[in-house]
Amino acid sequence: MQIYLDYSATTPTRPEAIAAMQAALSTHWGNPSSLHFAGQRAATALERSRVQVARLLNAPPEAIVFTAGGTEANNLVIWGVAQQYAVPQHIIISSVEHSAIAEPVAQLERQGWQVTRLPVDSTGRINPLELQAALRANTVFVSVIYGQSEVGTLQPISTLAAIAQAHGALFHTDAVQVAGRLPLDVQQLPVDFLSLSSHKFYGPQGAGALYIRPGTPLQPLLSGGGQENGLRSGTQALPAIAGFGVAAELALQEMAAETPRLTTLRDRLFSQCQAIPGLVPTGDRIHRLPHHVSFCLAAADHDQLNGKNLVRQMNLAGIGISAGAACQSGKVTPSPILLAMGYGDRVAKSGIRLTLGRDTTLEDIDWTAMVLRQVIERATATFLSRV
Repeated sequence: MQIYLDYSATTPTRPEAIAAMQAALSTHWGNPSSLHFAGQRAATALERSRVQVARLLNAPPEAIVFTAGGTEANNLVIWGVAQQYAVPQHIIISSVEHSAIAEPVAQLERQGWQVTRLPVDSTGRINPLELQAALRANTVFVSVIYGQSEVGTLQPISTLAAIAQAHGALFHTDAVQVAGRLPLDVQQLPVDFLSLSSHKFYGPQGAGALYIRPGTPLQPLLSGGGQENGLRSGTQALPAIAGFGVAAELALQEMAAETPRLTTLRDRLFSQCQAIPGLVPTGDRIHRLPHHVSFCLAAADHDQLNGKNLVRQMNLAGIGISAGAACQSGKVTPSPILLAMGYGDRVAKSGIRLTLGRDTTLEDIDWTAMVLRQVIERATATFLSRV
């Protein structure tokens, strides 16, 4: 018996998306930039996918730029904004960003850009007043993650974007974990840019997109043939994009039923795991991704109870989960997200994440909670026997 509970890392490609990819490989194999019949067949398929992805966001199709994934979309917007300035300016991000935002912003900081990292409370949530106070005359760009991948917390993006907009700063949100799971309407959400990734909602890996509000200036990250309206040169990976489009269309159709189902399972798993001694939920329980459960160990005071070891023990039991702390050269380092939320170094090494998906059942939830209890009790008993 195997149970996969790492849907925030990636999701299995759904059969309908695979069928679309196969059709693209066998029938729409032309270069979409070519003017002949093979190219035009491919171009038609490409634009069909663009419409499908745009509908997921209630965006005009021309506002969608295809990329190789969420990381490229994030880098495109950061560098695409920064390259417009001859002199470094001021950028604001949150202290709980994904590394695909945090790392390029750190590179800009080393080049002289001023960077403010907004603090979060113990649930990982930003107080909008912090953004208001952080804005400066030279603040040109704000980026705040919508749904935090490690602890599941949702940010008040509408409020934050409106504050940035009133100041005249461009606003971006990394919505990779939100897209396909919660409604996104860029006609109502005052964002200038939004990143998403195909493989987070049952499309293939290797495809993503950046939404750019029409009329918003951006410089390209890649130069070349001028594809994607000059913003992302290179022949489009049509098979992956075709699967992306179908996955987006089906996610939109199924969201009204699937999101409440996942929320019910999520809350059941939270309830059962909270009864495990020493296991403490992380993130905001109300403002939360519908599929996301995360914990840390409040008394993580020995090596047997770090997140990586828990992941390994659960894997031996046939259950796939993930940990938040990084492991470099065999040494577990604290999660920067948990540190930003106020947890100490030891506890910040013990975070685990269980994320649910289309194939998750009630029986999976109950079995996982039971196994997790046994794993933690066994690890604790092993440590105590050595003391």
